[in-house]
Amino acid sequence: MACPPRYGTPRNPDRPTLGGRVAEIAEILGTPLMPWQRHVADVSLEVNPDTGHLAYREVRLTVPRQSGKTTLTLSTMVHRALGFGTRQNIIYTAQTRGAARKKWEDEHVAALEGTALRKLFNVRKQLGQEAIRWRNGSKHGIESNTEKAAHGETLDLGVIDEAFAHEDARLEQAFKPAMITRPAPQLWVLSTAGTAKSTYLRGKVDDGRERARLAAWGSVAYFEWSAPGVSDPGGAADPHDPATWWACMPALGHTITEEAIRAELESMDLSEFRRAYLNQWPDDAPPEWLVITRAAWEGLEDPDSGVTGPLALCADVTPDRSAGSIAVAGLRRDGLAHVEVIDARPGTGWMVPRLVELVERWKPCALVVDVAGPAGSLLAGLEKAGLEVVKPSAREVAQACGALYDMVMPPPDPVAAADWVPTLRHLGQPELAAALAGAQKRPLGDAWAWARKGLSVDISPLVAGTLAVWGHAKFGHVVKVKGSRPKAAYL
Repeated sequence: MACPPRYGTPRNPDRPTLGGRVAEIAEILGTPLMPWQRHVADVSLEVNPDTGHLAYREVRLTVPRQSGKTTLTLSTMVHRALGFGTRQNIIYTAQTRGAARKKWEDEHVAALEGTALRKLFNVRKQLGQEAIRWRNGSKHGIESNTEKAAHGETLDLGVIDEAFAHEDARLEQAFKPAMITRPAPQLWVLSTAGTAKSTYLRGKVDDGRERARLAAWGSVAYFEWSAPGVSDPGGAADPHDPATWWACMPALGHTITEEAIRAELESMDLSEFRRAYLNQWPDDAPPEWLVITRAAWEGLEDPDSGVTGPLALCADVTPDRSAGSIAVAGLRRDGLAHVEVIDARPGTGWMVPRLVELVERWKPCALVVDVAGPAGSLLAGLEKAGLEVVKPSAREVAQACGALYDMVMPPPDPVAAADWVPTLRHLGQPELAAALAGAQKRPLGDAWAWARKGLSVDISPLVAGTLAVWGHAKFGHVVKVKGSRPKAAYL
């Protein structure tokens, strides 16, 4: 192979393999196996000469998107249906039953119907009973992601595709008892790298990497094509370098071109490109500091900084509602602006009571919430508690982002930069640093705002801090009229 796996079970030449038969099926389907696919098939379908059964009961495969895992698994499933001498029960799953049905119908059934194998099966599409039924009695169906999957059946081959979407092992725990009486069962777990929520897949990956380190495979075959991350020797690979692509994309040069990958890189968020095409987990990817530079931000750290006058509060929530943040902003004794995250926790149920407490204690000049964003769900609770909420428009959100940038980053023009002085200070809190490290822009009219989608970091501390600074700049010196939004009556 020109592109070997970064972690992978080696071929045992002392064992025969059924991989060649899978390759023959792939030829019949019109999708000859690429070198990486043939390697996985050869290793995964090794036969233990002492028992005559498959050497591996579990196969784990994680590769970049569009590498060809669907054609490999389809050829494996067809071979299982036809090549084991007795009728076999095969179940395919994906992130949802709907996704599994679509893949099964659009790719599995469609690929088979145009081949010489067409006379050997019929298709049942009745909802809940979908199956490719082979004449020898084998069945290739789909299942949902529940603990009752395969309940009451025996199972010879179970395929858990898009495993990144599974947050627990319920499907595996449903499959394995159905396999226990079968002579040569296999569970295949396949995916591209996941997110922080992909606990099931991450456990499989960490265990597979440890097996590779110890060369202790046992009954598990593991294969991973991915680019090195921050914790690897030499650091993270450069996502913009074609050499990185050739080292971790086994379909490159076969079914994918450099031009196609370059176009994806230009059109996608970098964090999502890393996950999809470099097969990197969020903690494998280094912070990018793409908007505000690390040097500029760290240069404004002051552990003794604090607010000495009117202050503004802002609350923000992540798009998936997994966490929320509250920030405060105001002026220091020297007249420079100060921003600080005062609370950041998982979930959102704590936020309204905490904001009520803070408003009663500090009497802020403004409590800001971007009601067009995820934090808009807090509005009803805040207003029910009698709090006045400042609701910035989309234009004001963009102005807030631009203002924070101008307070931290020097102008690009060298002449203007010579007289420029930063006007913001902070405490060096890790929540803000982490958010800025992974932050990206999104267009908003002729301006920009902080991007919320496609990120691997929680930017709610940054959004809250940005709007808190804006809230203080707008209302820090105003006269508040009871029962109304603060009015711009600067003293």
